[in-house]
Formats: sequence, C-alpha cells, structure tokens
Amino acid sequence: MTNTETGRFPAADLERRFTAFAVDRLLGWGVAAGVAAAVWQLGGTSVPVALLVFAGVAVLLGIVTAVLLGTTGLTPAKAMLGLRVVRQFDGAPIGVGAALTRVLVLGVAGLPTLGLGAATLGWTAAMDPARRRRGLHDRIGDAIVVDVRPRPEQDDVRDEQPQQLVNLTAMRLLPSPPTPAQGTPLPAVALARPDQAADAVPPPAVVPAPAPAGGSHRADGPAQTTPNGSRPDPLPAATRIPAPPPPTDAATQLREAAAATRWQVAFDTGETFEVQGLAIVGRRPEPRPGEPVRHVVPLPSTDMSLSKTHAQFQVAPDGALVVMDRGSTNGSYVVRRGMSRTLTAGRPSTLLDGDVVRFGDRTMTVKRL
Repeated sequence: MTNTETGRFPAADLERRFTAFAVDRLLGWGVAAGVAAAVWQLGGTSVPVALLVFAGVAVLLGIVTAVLLGTTGLTPAKAMLGLRVVRQFDGAPIGVGAALTRVLVLGVAGLPTLGLGAATLGWTAAMDPARRRRGLHDRIGDAIVVDVRPRPEQDDVRDEQPQQLVNLTAMRLLPSPPTPAQGTPLPAVALARPDQAADAVPPPAVVPAPAPAGGSHRADGPAQTTPNGSRPDPLPAATRIPAPPPPTDAATQLREAAAATRWQVAFDTGETFEVQGLAIVGRRPEPRPGEPVRHVVPLPSTDMSLSKTHAQFQVAPDGALVVMDRGSTNGSYVVRRGMSRTLTAGRPSTLLDGDVVRFGDRTMTVKRL
C-alpha cells in the first residue's frame, strides 16, 4: 500500500476496531482454553498446570499474531472486517518489533480489569487531535488503522471544454459598475456610430412661426406644435440612430458562468447528491427559524465526534462551493492534496474539485460536474 493509496482509505471507526479486537481476543483465548482443557483431561494434570498451558498457548498465539500484523498489517479479525494496520505516512507494514510491542500493550489492556484498560485506549483514540482515531497503542510504530473495504466506483463526468480561470475572491471584492438610471439620456457621442459619422445629417433649423396678426412676436413664446398638438421631432426619422445595447459587464458574465456550474458531494456513508441549495450536516441537523435549507444530511457518528448541527455548505452566487463550520465541538477540516486545514467557525471557505471535508469521524468528497 503506497502513500497515495493510504490517503484514499479513511481511518477505521472505533466500533469496527473494537469488534476486531474482541474477535481476535476470543479466538486466541478459545484456542488456548481448548488446548489447556485437552491437556488437563487427557494428561491428568492439575489445574495450575492447565493454567500454565493456557498462558503459554496465549503467548505463542500473541507472537504469531504480532508477526502477521508486522508483515501484512492483518490479524484474523481485521482481515474479516476489512481493516489494516499500516504506517500513516507511507502505508508500509509497521514491522515485527513494533507489532510485538503493540500486541503486548493490547494484551495488558485486555487483562481482567473490568475493561478499564481497553476503555482507556479507546478514549485516547476518540480524543485524537488529528481526528484520525489514533490511540496510545497506535503511536507505536507510527501506525494507523484504515478501512480498506472496496467502495463503489462513480462515473467520472468531467467537462472537456476549456474553462476560463476567474479569480472569484477578486470578483467578490470588486463593486458592480454603475448602471445608468432610467430616462437618463446617453451622451451624444454614444448615439453616433463610426460608419455613420460622415453621413450624419444636421438637424434642420427651427424657424419660428410668424406672429399672429395684430400681436407682437416673443422669442420666448410657446414652442411650435403640430396640428394634432404634439411637438415636432427635431430629427427626421431617417437620421435617428438607435442606442446600442448595454455592454455585458463582468458581473453578468460571472452570473452566467455560475449558472452553468454544478457540484456533487459524496459522503463516506454512501450518500451522494448534487448541491442545489443550502445543506446542513450533523448527527441530527436542524435549520434555524426561517432558514431556507434544501438538503438535511444526518450522519451517524460512532464516537460522538459530530455535533447536532455540525456544518453547512452551499453554492455561492459566483458558482463556488462554500463550506462553513457552525461552531461544532470537534471542528471541521478540509484535506487538499494531502494537507489538512482547520475551518474557522462562522467563516465560509471555498472548496475545490477533489477536496475532502472532515466532519468529526465522517468525510465528504467534493466533485465538480
């Protein structure tokens, strides 16, 4: 398993890990108890001798398990449940030495102490600050337990047309160009087309109407009117030039590009959908009063690392997919090209195609359609 492949597999949840631990322990103890019982019954030995046989067989099985774990990353139960123990940075086996130490720590934690030892290791895994569920025993050999079960492949639908690169952050900060108010006349230079500049006909001179008989003529008298009472057009119909259509500004181009942008999200629970509005995720997400939520995504959480309403995401007006943590207890993270970044609660963050978002112990993969 290479480092690239390790990034594809999520960290195993605590419930499956505990199940694998319990099954391995029952198998080992069952075989050891069977051998000890056979020696006691068939050999006629005393109970202390049978207990020593039980302990010896258990230790021998622990060594065999450590060799398998150190060379292949598997134990019988992990192989059945689709789990594997590997080094977290390169995906290689942790080695026999580290595996022996790990098995010894787990063996001591599994002694009859009312489960306190195993519970302590489980608590350290649940409180892992990196959200990869690595307990104290996992730090031996820099190990991580991953879920290697096959997942259904999805058709990779990509737009083969060349895409124009737009600085979305800069476009958000630029003010929209002013739009002329209704009824505001355009400048005279905007009414003349270059190909008609030489042929433009000057408007005819307006000759004042003769003064009525017996009266005096006033230069500031009423404007000349036509017989039907309307004002005459100062320009003949042949010389009137229609105003050109308003130019398409950058905001309009951005809105058109945003309308053609589609995003799809896929959760590790198997749920997949196209984002068509505001979406909220959590253990039992509930919208705020009056909040126009389109997608409500409840996610199961085995270690209670998800808040009730953990985070939200939606497509912004400029076509970008934006995610925001809603003040969750354990936070949200964006994994981009192997690098993890913590989201600030209440501050939106733009996602890119291929990003992986972690909400507690759940993951969401982003895909641009």
